[in-house]
Amino acid sequence: MISSFHSKTPSDWRAAAAKASRGERLSAAEGEALYACEDLPLLSALATSRRREINGDKVFYNRNFHIEPTNVCVNHCVFCSYRRQAGAAGSWEYSIDDILELCRPYAGQPVTEVHIVGGVHPERDIYFYASLLRAVKQCLPQVTIKAFTAVEVDYMARKAGWSYEKSLSLLKENGLEAMPGGGAEIFDDTVRRRLCPDKTGADAWLQIHETAHRLGIRTNATMLFGHIETPAHRIDHLLRLRELQDKTGGFDAFIPLKYKSRNNLLGVSGEVSTEEVLRNFAVCRLVLDNIPHLKAYWPMLGKEVMQRALSFGADDIDGTIDDSTKIYSMAGADEQHPTLTVEELENYVSAAGYRAVERNTFYNGEWRVENGEWAGAGG
Repeated sequence: MISSFHSKTPSDWRAAAAKASRGERLSAAEGEALYACEDLPLLSALATSRRREINGDKVFYNRNFHIEPTNVCVNHCVFCSYRRQAGAAGSWEYSIDDILELCRPYAGQPVTEVHIVGGVHPERDIYFYASLLRAVKQCLPQVTIKAFTAVEVDYMARKAGWSYEKSLSLLKENGLEAMPGGGAEIFDDTVRRRLCPDKTGADAWLQIHETAHRLGIRTNATMLFGHIETPAHRIDHLLRLRELQDKTGGFDAFIPLKYKSRNNLLGVSGEVSTEEVLRNFAVCRLVLDNIPHLKAYWPMLGKEVMQRALSFGADDIDGTIDDSTKIYSMAGADEQHPTLTVEELENYVSAAGYRAVERNTFYNGEWRVENGEWAGAGG
């Protein structure tokens, strides 16, 4: 189990902290040094200063729900607690009609985003997913569709024998408006061979997101941390994302995802401490100086840690969720039936000393409750 990182000396992390305090871009060595920082209040202050420069006192949330079409998957990721074989106990394979039944309760409701990700089903092709997008958009025309990880897109493209550009263009034509950041895990090849040996590689993940950005599809990015990786692996991951963001500007948010140890085959006992989670948020905010939003995904962190992360650089807490995702509950998360009301989300934010702002998927509008309309720039 990885619990903390102290390979750098105090002089190393103090020098890195001083550079961060000046708003200067951090190197790989300086990012690694900050993971050894023993002064957690200092990291909090640095990350908070940076997030205030970018987003002021705003903390963003939205009204959203998830659809997970299947947990049947061709990949064999040893950290995954979600995957099942077709027909096995606990597996599901929703048809498009099944998915429409999940969507219909939201017709006419003030929900602004549906998040669609699932396993990489061996028998479903890009035409199935294009039809799924079209059906969801017809059912919920007012809702933005954020769908499919790069891993799912890679399989669709390879199955069709198409380029990433052709595949993403078809999906966009049928309703895809944004992409989540899942499947990134850790980019380092050595770690990836241990975690997810048959999964889409780092270069392909980055290429798919670059292609999406070129096509005008905004995306997010993630990092799975707290398993077998080192500080160097984390920093390498962040710098590859920073480099692509310098090139395209297409990432809206970065989401650090904590490894959950239950019900999987990785063999890592226990999980990283809350202190390490908060340290990681701060370092991510300081190193990723060009991705505007850092999300504390509460179904994974839990509500209390999510709230604490707002003091370590996070400015987004995701959304209402409405008990519509199983990915983390199947891995033993405390939030077994994740749902929060708008009032509850806003209370967590205000109690942390920030201003809650309801956003749309693209962070380009604030919901004005008094007017009942979108207005202004949200960040």
